[in-house]
Amino acid sequence: MFISLWEFFYGHFFRFWMKWLLRQMTGKCELQRIFDTYVGAQRTHRIENSLRYSKNKVLQNATRVVESEVDKCVEDIMKEKNINPAKDSSFKICMTTCLLQITGYKQLYLDVESVRKKPYDSDNLQHEELLLKLWNLLMPTKKLKARISKQWADIGFQGDDPKTDFRGMGILGLINLVYFSENYTREAHQILSRSNHPKLGYSYAIVGINLTEMAYSLLKSEALKFHLYNFVPGIPTMEHFHQFYCYLVYEFDKFWFEEEPESIMYFNLYREKFHEKIKGLLLDCNVALTLKI
Repeated sequence: MFISLWEFFYGHFFRFWMKWLLRQMTGKCELQRIFDTYVGAQRTHRIENSLRYSKNKVLQNATRVVESEVDKCVEDIMKEKNINPAKDSSFKICMTTCLLQITGYKQLYLDVESVRKKPYDSDNLQHEELLLKLWNLLMPTKKLKARISKQWADIGFQGDDPKTDFRGMGILGLINLVYFSENYTREAHQILSRSNHPKLGYSYAIVGINLTEMAYSLLKSEALKFHLYNFVPGIPTMEHFHQFYCYLVYEFDKFWFEEEPESIMYFNLYREKFHEKIKGLLLDCNVALTLKI
């Protein structure tokens, strides 16, 4: 109750007068003061909040523009806030960078969601080729005898036909598995081998798909903002999402063996424990979770 009242009064009264007072004292608007004080994700995050909670429609709409509208939006903001480019030459560059990150994050979620919604289609030649590519990357010395085969269990699928395992994350789950196997082949082979441990083993592909869901949910909840704002100096793309997924795969494998679960039956418990660990790391405004090998 008290927090709600404080947020109401701060948003409707105190914030306005505080901004007005600081402008009189410094001769700069809130956006300029943020650029002068903060860097990295903290800067972009504060700019985003300043724009979102502004009563000025031009500033409010700035967080919803598309990439092609960013330059004009920056010009409009400078006009609204009476910012002279001759006196503050860095403002345009800084604001453009922030808006590209802000709008880029929203677009990345839409792109990821679009791929996630596409189900695996065994009649789609591209999907089938991608699945076979995964096998060849992970099992280069072992030939797949048939498309429907118990051999798929060797790389951690549940049944004779992997398409049934992609239902939750669609083709996105397969794309991530292939990306990791193609770009970190040595590590993929090592983790696949470790996943066959007689006591601590787990289903490599199934866990990989599960981690795609984790990466997706973190993106959707906006928990990846600090990470991407620090990691990407411009527009975040699918490549950056795949890179974050690779980080999760590598770190989860380490986490699993460090924890030494009694049985795979406790997977959900340790999966959630790992999830909470990652969410905790992502709360740091200086975070950048990159795969370091």
